[in-house]
Amino acid sequence: MQLLRVPDRPIESIMQTAPKTIDDGKPNTHGKRPDAEVHAYTQRVLDLIAKVEITPDEAAWVTQETVTNFRDHVNPGFLEYRKATSVDHAAAAVEWSDAGLNAYRDVAGKEYIDCLGGFGIFNVGHRHPKVVKAVTDQLKRQALHSQDLLDPLRAMLAKALAMLTPGHLEYAFFCNSGTETIEAALKLARAFDAAKQTIVAATKGFHGKSMGALSLSAKGEFRRPFGPMLPNIEHVPFGDLAALRWRMQTLKTVGEDVGAVILEPIQGEGGVNIPDDEYLPGVRALCDEFGALLILDEVQTGMGRTGKMFACEHWNVAPDLMCLAKAFGGGVIPAGAVVGTKAVFSRLFGNPFLHTTTFGGNPLACAAALATINVLIEERLPERAAVLGDRMLAGLREAAEGYSNIIVDIRGKGMLMALEFPNDQLGFEISKAMLERGVLVSGTLVNARVIRVEPPLTLSEEQADRVCEALRQSLAAVAKGL
Repeated sequence: MQLLRVPDRPIESIMQTAPKTIDDGKPNTHGKRPDAEVHAYTQRVLDLIAKVEITPDEAAWVTQETVTNFRDHVNPGFLEYRKATSVDHAAAAVEWSDAGLNAYRDVAGKEYIDCLGGFGIFNVGHRHPKVVKAVTDQLKRQALHSQDLLDPLRAMLAKALAMLTPGHLEYAFFCNSGTETIEAALKLARAFDAAKQTIVAATKGFHGKSMGALSLSAKGEFRRPFGPMLPNIEHVPFGDLAALRWRMQTLKTVGEDVGAVILEPIQGEGGVNIPDDEYLPGVRALCDEFGALLILDEVQTGMGRTGKMFACEHWNVAPDLMCLAKAFGGGVIPAGAVVGTKAVFSRLFGNPFLHTTTFGGNPLACAAALATINVLIEERLPERAAVLGDRMLAGLREAAEGYSNIIVDIRGKGMLMALEFPNDQLGFEISKAMLERGVLVSGTLVNARVIRVEPPLTLSEEQADRVCEALRQSLAAVAKGL
């Protein structure tokens, strides 16, 4: 057998004498453009990223490129959604930088108070210094782990969660997003008891868009294009204990016993739907009675958002599995976690490779999550969310007085709030009017009929008052056009 001969020259020397194709101006063999053109384009973008400030001409180029490339290479539907189908209309839809903890700045330099919060990402604010420092410090040491050796931050973050979460949640699995946490929880629930494979979810619930998570979600518009969902998934009305009992009993009678019930303590994407005080304790009792696991999706409601570290604590309920993401990474690094009891996680002890992910629990994400937990406790942000949330709800309701023909309801818990309108069009008009007044809000996945108000928990009182005033002015402006 002939062995491969190792060159006796340094590889840099070999590369210098190798045939050059990057500058020949001809299409390369793996793409549509010459490598030199791709290199020049990416370098231009990198140079812009490196700048602290950009010029008006550069801002115009960024806007033009953004609109064109969303249309031609991402999805033109996003342009229609943001009404940014031309460069003239795109300025307010092209973000460029953060503007302190609680706002962002568009490419033209205008600032907006962030009352969308990345759908609940920025609980500790935009680029909180402590989170950024933790990630930066870790990046200087190591960005990603070997996948084989024991990574310390993952172990330390798991302990922190065992200390922080309610009940007997002792073990954690880390991943990158909310939908991944749901997939992991699904597998853990089904592995826990092979005789109980049926899982019950709630109407108007949202748990993500990968196939397993989508099977649990309850919006037909997202489900229909993708064919049959996972089997043995049932749905009952949210907030209806009698319906849940009936369904669990019926399934038991026909031999399809329920293995788990999965719920959001407060439905976020479904319209910020808050159950009555008997509901969650009642669900816990039913799960205990029928021998089913309770999975709580706290992807949006967790990490202080509702005025408690976890929303289930409002009702003194502890689940068997809890899903965390969104704000878990401090608005700096994508991160998610499933935290569960030893009994549930023990199904993976014999083979820890039954469920894994390449990037989950990486050192940067763990550093961000550890810093996020630290900041939430140190700055008492859950408690602050409770107080400031009450203030904002009162202010929003006062701003809406006299506009009952436009706004149907204002509700919320902590800093998870919603404005409900009679139809999508009115909701969109109000969100557009608020954007013009320097406040970013957005519709939930029940469309613009329900607009979420979900600012960072670090929002100042002065900014909170400006948001309420922006709503008052927006309602007045829209009312004039009716």
